Amino acid sequence: MSVGPRSAVEGALLLAIDVGNTNISLGLFERDRARPRTLRADWRLETRSGRTADEYAALLGELFRYAGLDFARVKAAAISSVVPPVLAPVERFCRQYLGIEPLIVGPGTKTGVPILYENPREVGADRIVNAVAAFERWPEGAIVVDFGTATTFDVITPRGEYAGGVIAPGLAISADGLYQATAKLPRVEIARPASVIGRNTVASMQAGLVFGYAGLVDAIVERIRGEIDFSPHVVGTGGLAPLIARETRTLQECDDMLTLQGLAIIYDRNR
Repeated sequence: MSVGPRSAVEGALLLAIDVGNTNISLGLFERDRARPRTLRADWRLETRSGRTADEYAALLGELFRYAGLDFARVKAAAISSVVPPVLAPVERFCRQYLGIEPLIVGPGTKTGVPILYENPREVGADRIVNAVAAFERWPEGAIVVDFGTATTFDVITPRGEYAGGVIAPGLAISADGLYQATAKLPRVEIARPASVIGRNTVASMQAGLVFGYAGLVDAIVERIRGEIDFSPHVVGTGGLAPLIARETRTLQECDDMLTLQGLAIIYDRNR
């Protein structure tokens, strides 16, 4: 969690909520008329399908109090979700406890980003939100590598179009697959080993995961570059992005708040 000074969050706030398969990311944005929205606080919760609106109120109530905030300051909410069973209670929380109707990113939402997918409805809301934030910051075009439950690569053109992308198994899925599909391999922490040549089973598995994924990222980004006619900025997002970025040649920076920033931008475009 990160929190800005209390004096900076006295105004109306926008609550951005991104519901992923593994985690729910939440961010509070304040808008000053003289500048874009500023992220004042952010949290991450485990995604659980059984939680109710009342449970979200209890959890977030504690987080708000710890940050010196209260629900009354939240005047707007924007939500992206790839987990339909979780979306409904999060919506109910916004209505019952915040007294607001949230903006749900989906078909019909004004994003400003044309989607060039054969079937635009197949694109996850989080990927479109990332594209919006990326084009706002890098109008020369971008590749967003999101290290979530799946690792996704999304291409945004200098015309602001979502051109498509790549979906690969995520790091955690790969690590769990090794553990569950073998008789002797253990469950390991996803961390950088001392060298690529492991001297024990855990280090060998970590080398395969970390350095293997770094190679995957570089290979896919380089292949994407070979198919486009512009020079994209390559940014990583998601909790494991910094770990892998240090081992790659192609990732230029990491921004774990990219999705939340995209939600704030989309809310303002639909307000």
